[in-house]
Amino acid sequence: MHSTGENVVRIESEALRALADRIAGPMAADFARALDLLFACAGRVVVTGMGKSGIIGRKIAATLSSTGTPSLFLHPAEAIHGDLGMLVRGDVVLALSSSGETEEILRLLATIKRVPAKLISMTGDALYSGTNGRSTLASAADVALDCSINKEACSLGLAPTASTTTMLALGDALAVALAEKRGFKEEDFANLHPGGKLGKRLSRVHQLMHSGDSVPRVSPSTRMTEVIYEMSRKGLGLTTVIDGEKLIGVISDGDLRRQLEKHGRTPGSKDVLELTAAECLTRGPKTIGPDEFALTALNVMEEKKITSLIVADAHGRVLGILHLHDLWGTEAI
Repeated sequence: MHSTGENVVRIESEALRALADRIAGPMAADFARALDLLFACAGRVVVTGMGKSGIIGRKIAATLSSTGTPSLFLHPAEAIHGDLGMLVRGDVVLALSSSGETEEILRLLATIKRVPAKLISMTGDALYSGTNGRSTLASAADVALDCSINKEACSLGLAPTASTTTMLALGDALAVALAEKRGFKEEDFANLHPGGKLGKRLSRVHQLMHSGDSVPRVSPSTRMTEVIYEMSRKGLGLTTVIDGEKLIGVISDGDLRRQLEKHGRTPGSKDVLELTAAECLTRGPKTIGPDEFALTALNVMEEKKITSLIVADAHGRVLGILHLHDLWGTEAI
């Protein structure tokens, strides 16, 4: 049983290696043409497939949508019973069929041409093997992509295994290449994944920060008795020191301890409580913009060994404070 599992993985990896060689070689021009069609699509990418190919098609459609290309899955059997209304002018159809002769998909060809919509096929035709045989689906396609394999990983040679793995990999290759061609960025990905673990990890600073009245603020002339009260009341381990609207520094719990130690060991020095915020603050604190990712803020905190980060705009105006505890819910820590 151990050797069977190993053989399955080796057969499928060989199929993927052969696919990569085709994309880099004889299929390069067709892959680029398919990419151009998808990039120029004025509508949606409509993915269709029957059986196991349909399951792979659903995943490809989901990957396209999550990387910036509007996409949906159209079940070919349901399509001929009314769902063909999902297909409109300007769409691009991506049809998956290992044999290229799947009856339910072939029945859609006339409608695809009539709409009209461009057609990209992914079939098991060995299009670059030197043989002239080509399936009906590949022949009808504007661009035909080759998902052929030497053999299935199933010991009976029947269950779709290497063939579906190859289809999935080719779909991923198209989706990722298309995302790069569109200039799809991390912030675009975050906007499309507001929920779940990915969405939490890509949260923006302004979504998590303390703002408004929850931000501790004192002026440079504020006495340390009031500074300590403000820090305790807001519970963030520091307070901002603001002159007018501009941030000039911060006073943290650590700053307060250091001042107590310094003045306690210096005979004749003023009592800490008699000092003003201007005499105890740390100038030039590290700040972060409100639209930065929470993960970026965490990296800054770890680098500077701090637990709170001031959120400020380009003019130095304080917008909020992000505390390390605020990041626990993002699963970034």
